[in-house]
Amino acid sequence: MQYSKLGSSGLSVSRVCLGSMTWGKQNNQQDADQQIDYALSEGVNFIDTAEMYAVPPSAETYGKTEEIIGNYLAANPERRKDIVLATKIAGAGLPWVRDAGPITGEAVIASVDASLKRLQTDYIDLYQLHWPNRTTPHFGKHTPGHFRLSDSDAAQQTEGMLDILQGLQECVKAGKIRFCGLSDDTPWGIEQYLRLSEQHSLPRMVSIQNEFSLLHAKDWPYLIETCIHQDVAYLPWSPLAGGVLSGKYLGGARPEGSRWSIAQRNGLFRDTPEVEAAVREYQSIAQQHGMTAAQLALAWCDKVDGVCSTIIGATSMSQLKEDMDAFKLELNVDAQEAIAAVFKRYPAPF
Repeated sequence: MQYSKLGSSGLSVSRVCLGSMTWGKQNNQQDADQQIDYALSEGVNFIDTAEMYAVPPSAETYGKTEEIIGNYLAANPERRKDIVLATKIAGAGLPWVRDAGPITGEAVIASVDASLKRLQTDYIDLYQLHWPNRTTPHFGKHTPGHFRLSDSDAAQQTEGMLDILQGLQECVKAGKIRFCGLSDDTPWGIEQYLRLSEQHSLPRMVSIQNEFSLLHAKDWPYLIETCIHQDVAYLPWSPLAGGVLSGKYLGGARPEGSRWSIAQRNGLFRDTPEVEAAVREYQSIAQQHGMTAAQLALAWCDKVDGVCSTIIGATSMSQLKEDMDAFKLELNVDAQEAIAAVFKRYPAPF
């Protein structure tokens, strides 16, 4: 296993981060225990979760994933020191979470306490803001005209960011969280948080996790350049684009128990003819080079300059092992050139 520095935190994290959002919906406690044990045995030390999980989000599954991880830690207390544990506070829009209200400093303090209780631990290594209070180009909203950036009040948003940082500071001072990070944000968001942290001597954002894959690489190069030069760790989520890059949804297939067989909060916005065509070509390249389509996509993501650790998720042990093996693979020059050619034809297929 290879490791990287988690931005300015100084923490060393595995290049593979074990995602957990299916635990509590598609996976049970036993499944999660097996996945955690296997990942740790392979050198993974980074686990990511969120108060919103399991997914698809619902009032019934809210907090379930953190509870499952907490049960594992309670049964294996000696393993806590081996894990860099990351979780997130949900943003606005979920009626069962703070009446769909925005993230505030007060909400951060209450949510940290609730997460600590569910996780059955005294501290969180990385506490992240799941999505900003303002509308941003994520979750299928990245094409021009989808929403108006100018509708956001910059001064109001900045005031809210300062309030959030002050809440995070209270938690850091209390020893409840070690470091802070962002998720589903933009270069402007990163820069605002860093500026406020410096001006007011508040916690510095050390990481950001955004959707990033062969089908959705909009963060390259502008946001990733910001991360590199500001020492903010870049953590791709959905490196398989919701599983579609594995090839399992080709031809309209919906394998029983798979994510796309379950109703999604934001719909199947990755399901387009262009995605289908691109995935078929990536699958062909993978076959030519003796790997699965999922492994090709993950190996590519891992090698992108600026990527710190890639967040993977699996609903079965066979999937997890397949995905983990991808990080041991090298893409030769022929494979890289073939991938680049397909990418040029389908730079934004959804």
